[in-house]
Amino acid sequence: MRTVVDLTRCQGYAQCVFLAPKVFQLHGDEGLLYDPAVPDDQVERVRQAAVACPVQAILLGEEVSTDGR
Repeated sequence: MRTVVDLTRCQGYAQCVFLAPKVFQLHGDEGLLYDPAVPDDQVERVRQAAVACPVQAILLGEEVSTDGR
């Protein structure tokens, strides 16, 4: 699964950090860092974080194949 956070929409509520701390990290007051390639063991937590985001800034998608399929 791939994750993208719309950082122009994100307002630093950090709900994602509480629900998926291995994927999302808040540095400073508003600096959200995240791994766009979600590890398999974190997929459900990231889905919960996306639903909990008050501004719906987390976008989820399928992994893109490198062989063109």
